[in-house]
Amino acid sequence: MLLSLYWSTTADENISSFMGNNHNPQSGGRQSLAANGGHCSVNTENGCDGAQPSKIRIDPEGAALSAPYSPRKRPVHLPVKEWSNRSNIVFVTICSKNRKPIFACEDVHALMVESWQLANHWLVGKYVIMPDHVHFFCAPGVVEYPSLKQWVKFWKTLVSKKWPRLEEQPVWQDNFWDTQLRRGDSYSAKWEYVRNNPVRAELVKRSEDWLFAGELNVLRWTE
Repeated sequence: MLLSLYWSTTADENISSFMGNNHNPQSGGRQSLAANGGHCSVNTENGCDGAQPSKIRIDPEGAALSAPYSPRKRPVHLPVKEWSNRSNIVFVTICSKNRKPIFACEDVHALMVESWQLANHWLVGKYVIMPDHVHFFCAPGVVEYPSLKQWVKFWKTLVSKKWPRLEEQPVWQDNFWDTQLRRGDSYSAKWEYVRNNPVRAELVKRSEDWLFAGELNVLRWTE
């Protein structure tokens, strides 16, 4: 079990209060940041990657396959399967409401990082923030942790309450997509795919030039 690298008593009290009785612990284009009346402005006319599950197909054991798969119409949030000798890492994708391109801004980036650090019952590892959706890897940060759905709802609420532009509310799509990884090569393949999303969307020429990506905690794969 991965333990938290950062602990906040306030976060613990907040998430417990937020959940109430529902708490059930489980064992070519260019990047544009031009200010437009305070709004984010990012060129997305060429589209961006699908924000539903990654287009990489994964077999039942988590290995990346070459052929695409037919995505589910609605996400199914399965409980995290505990492995005694394997990392518990989950890949998550969350979209903005109606796919509004409001995420790829410096102030939003900072707000998401702040909220993830506060909501540290789960730890966010590598992440990429696209104009209208967010990809990240996460893992339990404490021994008794809330469900992924509860945790996501908690930090999304934190972000919404501090959102810098009222006219962009509501911020979030109601649901999200998640996949628990089962192999190290799946972890590597998904990250390689995700980190190049801005390049495929023609927002930058190189993945390292995209400003809205990083790694908050090192989530090492062990098995």
